Formats: sequence, C-alpha cells, structure tokens
Amino acid sequence: MANISFTLASGRKVGVSTLGDADAERVVVFCHSAPGSSIFDPDPLVTNTRNVHILALDRPGYGSSDPLPAGEWPSIRRYADDIAEYLRFLRRDEGSIGVRPGPVGVAGWSAGGRVALALAARHPELVDRVAIVATPAPNEQVPWIPPELASMSEELGKRPPDVAISQLGEQLDGQLGDVLNARADAPVPLDAVGASETDSAVLELPGARDRLERMMRDALAQGTRGLAADILSYTARPWGFDVAAVKAKTLIVNGQADAIAGNAHATWYQRSLPDARVEMIPKRGHLVIIPAWDRVLSHVGPGTRLRR
Repeated sequence: MANISFTLASGRKVGVSTLGDADAERVVVFCHSAPGSSIFDPDPLVTNTRNVHILALDRPGYGSSDPLPAGEWPSIRRYADDIAEYLRFLRRDEGSIGVRPGPVGVAGWSAGGRVALALAARHPELVDRVAIVATPAPNEQVPWIPPELASMSEELGKRPPDVAISQLGEQLDGQLGDVLNARADAPVPLDAVGASETDSAVLELPGARDRLERMMRDALAQGTRGLAADILSYTARPWGFDVAAVKAKTLIVNGQADAIAGNAHATWYQRSLPDARVEMIPKRGHLVIIPAWDRVLSHVGPGTRLRR
C-alpha cells in the first residue's frame, strides 16, 4: 500500500507512494498504468542509483485512494488536478517530504502517460519535462480500442457516471475475478497491463514479475471500480485537455513490438506535441517501461547524479 495518505480540499483521500532518495533535489512524479497503483517501481536498482525523489499517486479507486464521489464523471484532467493539488501542498508546507522550489519532471506509463500530459498542459508552471511510455494515442486518431469496447464505452458515456462505472465494473469483475479472489501467493495474469509473449524476456528480469503482480493486487484491493472509472475517463468522454498545450520538453518511448501502442502512436504524439522526440526500443512490448526506466529518469531528471 501507499506510504502516505493525503486529503484533498474536497475531503477525498489519495494514496501517495515515495520512491528513491527523499533528500534529492530533483522531484519526479510517476503516473501508473490502468490497472495500476502507486507502489510500482519499474526498476528499483535504477531508481536507487539516481539522485531523484519519486512521488506516485493512486488514481481514484485504486490502491489506497478513495473512489470519486457519487455523481462525478471520471476524467483525465481530474486525475492531473489531484496531482497538482498535492504538489502545491508540498510547496506550501515546508516540513513536507518532497518540497522543492522548482518545477518537477513527470513520467507516465501507458494510461498514466495521458495523466502526465494533462498535468503538464493544465499546470505548466509545475512541470518542465515529461516522458510518456507506451501510451496509446486517442482512438479517433490512431484506432486501437476493440470496436465492441469502443461502442460499449460510447453508450456508457451517455449514462450517469455511477451507472456507467457500476456496469463496466461488473464486466471487469468477470474478467479479473481470479485476481480478486486469488491467494496472495497465486500467480496474477499480467495481460491486463498489456503483457504479451513479446514481454517474456522483460518478465524474466530479477523481480519484474513480482513487482507487477504486487501492483495488480494493490490496484484491485478495492475491486474493479477504480479500473472501470479509469477506462471510462479516456474511452467514453473527450480527454479534456489539449495535447498541443504541453510546452515541456517531452520524450516519447515506445516498444517497436508493442501491439497496443506501437510506432503509429508515437508518431501521432510527436506530431501533436510542440517539443517532443521519439525513441523506439527494439524487440520490446508494452512492458517497455522496465528496460527503459533509466532512459526515462535521465530525461525527467536531467543532471541527476548517478550514485555509486
């Protein structure tokens, strides 16, 4: 579980995990996948060699975070605004962990990349660098969502949020029941986070599978409603922010063998963002965040000292 509980001005509680060096001058925000939670460290060996302090927040309904209040439609911009509120709190409270005078770097994996971009677009004074990793483009720009899911999401988007979340959550219960009901030591199917045969070598890296399985169990600790809300935030309604408004220097990292978010997605982002470059990683799939973590931190934490 997250090691910090923060209460937003609205009264909703958010789980926050801290990674890396708490005394580091450079702060990096990491936005997790869907499903996902803040406890996931892509590569602790890399994290612990860089002079960075990493903050990650559970999105509503995941891990240690309260779900959205009744009647509120889930949105990417809401998730970004939660992070912004926490960062501003840290700046005001001089005794808090993570207080630093300057802007932060923000990285997002898969669905978390959208949140990272929304944070940079809506709160440009807080962010100076962005990295998005294996993040799918809008479906209307680069089709990737199965037609039946796209059609269902469109219909759910016409209903009240509580109804839409509940109905999608019930379907996800059937798909993820084994995870929800499994023993703590039982294997967790990782296809829910996009893992495929292409990622087999990554899953064999020390601790990689264990970290992903722990993240999945934490993500679904409250059931599937957090995941349902997350999915609806980017499938049933417009994203709620303009990608072109991101002025921060952005790194786009994708696996060349990623069946979910491959080259076409990276190309769309590069064309849409004002200051972006693409790096395609050969022979890697959706779990490219793990082997690319050092490169990601070198971008969002420029000049951070490598600790021996």
